[in-house]
Amino acid sequence: LLPGVIDTHVHFRDPGLTHKADFATESAAAVVGGVTSVVDMPNTKPQTTTRQLLDDKKQIATQKSVVNYGFMLGATNDNIDELLAIDKAEYAAIKLFLGSSTGNMLVNNDAVLDRLFAETSKLIVAHCEDEDTIVANTQRYKDMYGDNAPASVHAMIRDVEACYRSSKKAVELARKFNTRFHLAHLSTGKELELLSIGGVESKNITAEVSTNHLWFAAEDYATQGNKIRCNPSIKSATDRDALLQALKEGRIDTVATDHAPHLIEEKERPYFQSVSGMPSIQHSLLTMLELSRQGKISLEAVVEKMSHNPAILFGIEGRGFIRKGYHADFVLVNPSETTAVDKPSLLYKCGWSPMEGYVFANKIVKTFVNGK
Repeated sequence: LLPGVIDTHVHFRDPGLTHKADFATESAAAVVGGVTSVVDMPNTKPQTTTRQLLDDKKQIATQKSVVNYGFMLGATNDNIDELLAIDKAEYAAIKLFLGSSTGNMLVNNDAVLDRLFAETSKLIVAHCEDEDTIVANTQRYKDMYGDNAPASVHAMIRDVEACYRSSKKAVELARKFNTRFHLAHLSTGKELELLSIGGVESKNITAEVSTNHLWFAAEDYATQGNKIRCNPSIKSATDRDALLQALKEGRIDTVATDHAPHLIEEKERPYFQSVSGMPSIQHSLLTMLELSRQGKISLEAVVEKMSHNPAILFGIEGRGFIRKGYHADFVLVNPSETTAVDKPSLLYKCGWSPMEGYVFANKIVKTFVNGK
């Protein structure tokens, strides 16, 4: 019996992108995977950048979700005044895109960034990729391949240097203004030098890794193609191993999914017309339990990074632990049974998973959300 997983990085696509996913389908997939609470990202249509749009999204989740939920508010170059005026208790964190991704909420105004880091007391969560590096790399590989680029160029376009430059800038801002700051979905070994080892409660600067970046490596583009195209990109096996080691030693603090469904036909387009993101929440706990079974991380560390630390870092009271007086958010796992991933078992609206064909060595038997 484990505490329910708290996934603090999901894209449930509701509102505006519900042909890909919605709160009903993706929360069902989450709960089947042992996830009892989620924090949804702001790059929907419309983008969640105002108090009214936040309230609208909460209303959708109230009607559809079978798991607990919270939301990040998106920072833009233009909404800093409203963002700072909204009651901090109303949202989970501020999401900052320092590289363009789905929905393009790129914030590239240095004066806005300085003011945001200086004036907010709320946790800032950042997607860090250097836009100039990505633009230059994109043009280089377009010139090289034309319309026939392989999916593997994604790791070279959104490369180690793009991630490191952006992360370094963000960490320097956080240190300058003593801001609570969380690096989202780390993907490189080089970025780890920006982080310190220690408990999540003792650090102002913390970091997340996705299950995607702990499981896949660049060699998998050959078989998975655009299915594992995500931002930041899946990189080398060396990077993957460094991320796992940093997770074990306490340099990385949380594990999330960056669950980001797209239709399979969007993923099957040629590389430069394809989209970034993949569904992953239904098998995130099973993925981490598999890594534990392989001796790569302890079961205790899995629970710490997926349940305990997300609750502490995001101030989610009464959840993330099995304790008297806490909400009854549990997941019951049978390590003597297996889970085969196939299309009929998938609850995602998009209907596919890069994990199809894999057999996990654990089975999630029951998930309890608030005792239900």
